[in-house]
Amino acid sequence: MTTVAKRSPELPGSYLRAAGHRFDVRKVRGDFPILRQQVRGRPLVYLDNAATSQKPQVVIDAISRYYERDNANIHRGIHFLSEHATEEYEAARRSMQAFLNAQDTTEIIFVRGATEAINLVAQTYGRTHVGAGDEVLITAMEHHSNIVPWQILCEEKGASLKVAPFNDSGELLLDEFAKLLGPRTKIVAVAHVSNALGTVNPVRRIIELAHQQNIPVLVDGAQAVPHFHVDVQALDCDFYAFSGHKVYGPTGIGVLYGKSALLDAMPPYQAGGDMISSVTFEKTIYNRLPYKFEAGTPHIAGAVGLGAAVTYMNGLGMEDIAAHEHDLLAYATEALSAIPDIRLIGTAKEKAAVLSFTLDDIHPHDIGTILDQEGIAIRTGHHCAQPVMQRFGIAATARASFALYNTREEIDALVEGIRKVRKVFA
Repeated sequence: MTTVAKRSPELPGSYLRAAGHRFDVRKVRGDFPILRQQVRGRPLVYLDNAATSQKPQVVIDAISRYYERDNANIHRGIHFLSEHATEEYEAARRSMQAFLNAQDTTEIIFVRGATEAINLVAQTYGRTHVGAGDEVLITAMEHHSNIVPWQILCEEKGASLKVAPFNDSGELLLDEFAKLLGPRTKIVAVAHVSNALGTVNPVRRIIELAHQQNIPVLVDGAQAVPHFHVDVQALDCDFYAFSGHKVYGPTGIGVLYGKSALLDAMPPYQAGGDMISSVTFEKTIYNRLPYKFEAGTPHIAGAVGLGAAVTYMNGLGMEDIAAHEHDLLAYATEALSAIPDIRLIGTAKEKAAVLSFTLDDIHPHDIGTILDQEGIAIRTGHHCAQPVMQRFGIAATARASFALYNTREEIDALVEGIRKVRKVFA
């Protein structure tokens, strides 16, 4: 069993200050070939990392090397290429186990992304345990991917979806959350970090409260794992989901962590291929974990690329990454707050590297369009979090989100770009 040193599963201040000047962002930027290009005649300033991150050369090389040298189907082949591809795929699973500090590799399920991971739990654990009159508890800051699967389940089963509110700063009202827990609550599903607000939720306390009533908890970690170390054993979560493309890996690959006892008791999500042990017309015997939930030919190259991505992050140091991004967030928050008529949406005390804002009555799409002319990429819209927008009485925001390769100079460029937007609409 592979393990890594345990750290706090939340985001304490000492964690953020650990790096000092050790993090060489200039050197890091050299690892990402896409950042060398110009956009519309200007250097690319990529600030849309909450949507997807860019890929370092080592990830690109790992994927290319797999297709050039190792391409074969896995697990059942007895020839050299199949054996080598299988080892690469399973090595990636071991990397995910260490990355999350899971107890065993059988607790790591490769999926297409966090969305599929949540759907898998809703359609297997959820359909087995949620019945008429039961409740599923989420928060009001969830991504649509952590709302709609539970709505579908509740509609099918005659259950109710309960929603814990948050305050004007974007912080979960933990007392209200606790009041919604009860004997009818069959599962809790909560974002570790809000994609629209940047709020870091107190998931360890949420899990403690739920477990006091024997309620399992799924954590959507898509916006957390790129920014700080996550230890699923320290959190004691029952399920944890994240997407590879947000953590410098390929698209179309992600991870569902689940406690082995829960996964073992859950029925399969999809059927066919490697999820079976034997098949007759009378009965099918399912494969053991984790393969029971990996039907068909998986995204082998994606797993290999994701393994390279987390190895790259570990090489930089998760504490140093967190410290660098915290510095960027603090610098950007101060700089944007000084712009007249700007309104920051999401001002929680504990935040990851996301800044959502509105600017007077200028539509966020117009903000994004003008910034794009300056070579600056941000995200505009409701960010697949329409209930969050409704909570603040707005239709959309402009969102700048930071990654390990971003710099203070890029934030300066963002500020100048926003000032240009104001001049255009003056």
